[in-house]
Amino acid sequence: MALTPDYLRSASEVIGAAPSLRDAAAILRARDPALRVVLVDAADMRDETPAQTMGARRVYLASSSGLCMHITQQPEEATALILTQDTP
Repeated sequence: MALTPDYLRSASEVIGAAPSLRDAAAILRARDPALRVVLVDAADMRDETPAQTMGARRVYLASSSGLCMHITQQPEEATALILTQDTP
């Protein structure tokens, strides 16, 4: 599934407005069951460049060809969203 700019904009609105990342992930998964949405600790992504930043929340695009995932900056390659949030 390729992610379009409109889809990413809509997903970012959900992520930015949801009370928690867990809530945002649940909303996105319910809206599009084909999309993988993964929550990880922000420290695990410290060496990667986010596709979008909303305050303390970050969205990374990932592509998978089976078990291995890699970060991409190309929405058309993305098959998953990885969500993180900095902790105070």
